[in-house]
Amino acid sequence: MARSNDEVAALFQEYADLIAITGGEAYRARVYEKAARAIGGHHTDVATLDAKGLREIPGVGKSIADKVGEYLRTGSVSAVDELRAKVPAGVRRLTAIPTLGPKKAMTLYEELGISSVDELLDAIRAEKLRDMKGFGPRTEENILHGVELLRSSGDRVLLDAAMDLAEDVVSELSRVTGCLSCTYAGSLRRYRETVGDLDVLVAARKPGPLMRAFTELPYVSEVIAHGEKKTSVRTGKGLSVDLRVVPPDSWGAALQYFTGSKAHNIRTRELALHQGLKLSEYGLFDADSGEKVVSETEEEVYARLGLPWIAPPLREDRGEIEAGLRDELPDLVQESDLRGDLHTHTDLTDGLAPLEEMVRAAAERGYAYYAITDHGPDLYMQQMTEERMLAQREQVRELDGRFGGRDGRPGMRLLHGVELNIGPDGDVDWPGEFLAGFDVCVASVHSHFNQSRAAQTRRLVRACENPHVNIIGHPTTRKIGRRPPLDVDLDQVFAACARTGTALEIDAFPDRLDLRDEDILRARRHRVRFAVDSDAHSVLHLAHMRYGVGTAQRGWLTKDDVINTWPVTRLRRFLRKGRTARTSRARPG
Repeated sequence: MARSNDEVAALFQEYADLIAITGGEAYRARVYEKAARAIGGHHTDVATLDAKGLREIPGVGKSIADKVGEYLRTGSVSAVDELRAKVPAGVRRLTAIPTLGPKKAMTLYEELGISSVDELLDAIRAEKLRDMKGFGPRTEENILHGVELLRSSGDRVLLDAAMDLAEDVVSELSRVTGCLSCTYAGSLRRYRETVGDLDVLVAARKPGPLMRAFTELPYVSEVIAHGEKKTSVRTGKGLSVDLRVVPPDSWGAALQYFTGSKAHNIRTRELALHQGLKLSEYGLFDADSGEKVVSETEEEVYARLGLPWIAPPLREDRGEIEAGLRDELPDLVQESDLRGDLHTHTDLTDGLAPLEEMVRAAAERGYAYYAITDHGPDLYMQQMTEERMLAQREQVRELDGRFGGRDGRPGMRLLHGVELNIGPDGDVDWPGEFLAGFDVCVASVHSHFNQSRAAQTRRLVRACENPHVNIIGHPTTRKIGRRPPLDVDLDQVFAACARTGTALEIDAFPDRLDLRDEDILRARRHRVRFAVDSDAHSVLHLAHMRYGVGTAQRGWLTKDDVINTWPVTRLRRFLRKGRTARTSRARPG
């Protein structure tokens, strides 16, 4: 379940939007945006903090702490309610469109009376926006993209929100007497980037106690259907959950069936039919006699069909059946294979935690190495300078090796890096002589999202060709449900990465998961290397790696495809990108 932090963060982000819509001070809106990020990324549940503890969160002063306390006591904040009352509901609905800012939404309402997505689409078709100040054909195109994003996401939620709820349900039901096995299935088990509803599966001989306990969970807001085999509820967060209770001897078949995908299940049922068998959620049966053949474990079901067990992220009918029949399924990368994280931030720029706190948390994850990659100066709001970056480097060198060492082994090695901004022409923040001092350089697009396809492609290819750029960060810049991917010829970018020895990032942040799985599959054919990174801006974000690994698995990646599974000596050779070793970091590996 979402922590109180997430609820407060969402409320303050809404408050920031409302301030902008009503013409409030831009500075004040930014204060609440910053507070929303800080609270959402804080490691302690705000519901457990007193006023003093709240004020210790970066960006949270007395006024904001008071509002947090008010929300925790009453479930609302009067200042937010007052602004909501000033903004028509239709305008708030329009702000849900990812590419339409709050000020433009208010302008559309005031000048054209538009208060719904359908009315907005009608106005665009009638070309009513083109003569308005600040609007034009390109704006219309961007809004149409935003409407597509909004409608494609529907009622689906991001992977981390679904996982939090699913793990809580599984934990609660696993404690019920009579529960023999319990897990989540469906698209969540396959690590799809968004989830429409949750499927939870239980093996038990008596379903009654499980169904009763399920409907009595504190976050259940409505029981949609209640039965002996299946019960469906809606939670207070709007996400529906289906619980199915199956006999213990049907567990494997049921888990295979309810994990899906539909296309994968069709293929496995076809395999069964060709062998004179019938496959359902109850088991694998002889088609003529009806006698059950196997059903207790997934491994047994797949083996009887002539297949090895197929990992859930692969079950999308994208060649996994054929690869399994040839015994050519990849040995997928696992989270336990990761030796380090190559893209993280501290409070020197837009992170929430100081350097030593981030390093200590990384060491607790058992990493062999860890990179700090705060932003370069071209993101002007970060106010980065060479002096500040070099001062951080000294801190990093002083901390290097101090954390994580045990049993006579060296401690965790620290890499001093930077996240560079890829400019509209493909340039990056600093000249080569300064970049040569970094251990790792991540380069990412943070602006000029609306360039032409040819310009975006040239931009990324040129960044790959920079001898100091090691990793292209969140390569398409998408934010799921909020910002579309860049219009770019990815195959040209993939070819450039393979040619120049530049890795592509799989950004594990749940609203990015960029590269997405389909793009990873394409890039893999070019023999590109990848980095699965957390892009952590707080200690809590380091745990997002599981979502990046799940996405990598959906892209069929092995341990050898991912550079941060490699030993530090091999990684350092890759990061030199064919250049001679730099004297500034000629350090033992």
